[in-house]
Amino acid sequence: MKRILALACSVLLAVAMYSAAAAATKIQIGVVGPMSGPYAAFGAQLRRGVQMAVDEINAAGGINGEKIALVVGDDRCDADRAVTVADQMVAKKVVLVVGHFCSGASIDASKVYALEKIIQISPASTNPVFTEQRPGPGVFRVVSSDRKQATFAGNYIATKFAGKKIAVVGDDSNFGSSLANGVRKALEAAGQPPAASGSFAGGQKDFVALVGELKAAGVDVVYAGGYHTEIGLLVREMRKQGMTAQLIASDALVTREFWIIARRASEGTLMSFIADPRKNAAAAAIVKKFKARKIVPEGYTLHSYEAVKLWAEAAKSAGSTNFDKTVAGLMKVDADTPIGRVRFDNNGDLMEPQLVWYVWRKGKYRPLEKAASGN
Repeated sequence: MKRILALACSVLLAVAMYSAAAAATKIQIGVVGPMSGPYAAFGAQLRRGVQMAVDEINAAGGINGEKIALVVGDDRCDADRAVTVADQMVAKKVVLVVGHFCSGASIDASKVYALEKIIQISPASTNPVFTEQRPGPGVFRVVSSDRKQATFAGNYIATKFAGKKIAVVGDDSNFGSSLANGVRKALEAAGQPPAASGSFAGGQKDFVALVGELKAAGVDVVYAGGYHTEIGLLVREMRKQGMTAQLIASDALVTREFWIIARRASEGTLMSFIADPRKNAAAAAIVKKFKARKIVPEGYTLHSYEAVKLWAEAAKSAGSTNFDKTVAGLMKVDADTPIGRVRFDNNGDLMEPQLVWYVWRKGKYRPLEKAASGN
């Protein structure tokens, strides 16, 4: 009997060890962004998109027979913290990181990932430095860069508001300052330099002085480079002081939290962003899946989802999650996806991002052309 019990224990132990080993061989991928703090709404978008992709891939058998395990990192949009989280991802032996959200965090963390040969695909970081000065071939993004977005915005403002007084303000982040500087240059190149400029700090709550300066300058248009939290407070103060100037910003406003902060003051705010992927015919099925989970796939949700799917297809084609082989596979991508056509240039940037204008109306953002036509 003792021998039988010992044999049974040995079998159970072997099964447990095998199960643990099998679990340990799961492919580890990470999603990193502001999971807490003032920009947590965007971190939630990243996490939901990645989780959906992981669930789909695992349900279909995984990558080359191996399932995926998801590791979540919270950088709070802080560059120093981002490096610490990147080190944690290295310790977890992840082969892919979807993130980060803030450009400063992505830029600093990319150096860690490049050194350790971990592929990084950001669904949101737009600063040109992130890709144009990338530390290795494994850095990509599936969103337009500030350089393209600033030119798009500057040309539109110079044409639409020709002869008007334009102000350009930006925050002190890599994202906000890069975008504001890019718009200034685009306006100058178009022969309509800004009549006023200004700056504000990330986390700033009081915009009385800045708005007072803009009002005194008599500006008709205010372009703001920064995040939804501060821009929401900025436009509230503008309306409080009686300013009717048109507020224009970027994709940082693609969250309902902007409206929650600004409320009625957000009405009519313009923002540029890649064409809403939720409207693509290719996205219909996945949008339906998100809605079944009671998730509105706004903002960067589908970009995060597609980042994982692109990597997965490259890994399947390579027959491995090997860094060099998977990077080579990503560089060959030329596909129509839920976020539009995806092709990467030699910097890991989207080759042809389709930028459009959106307007905030009654708590929702919608394409400007459709809003103008009453649709």
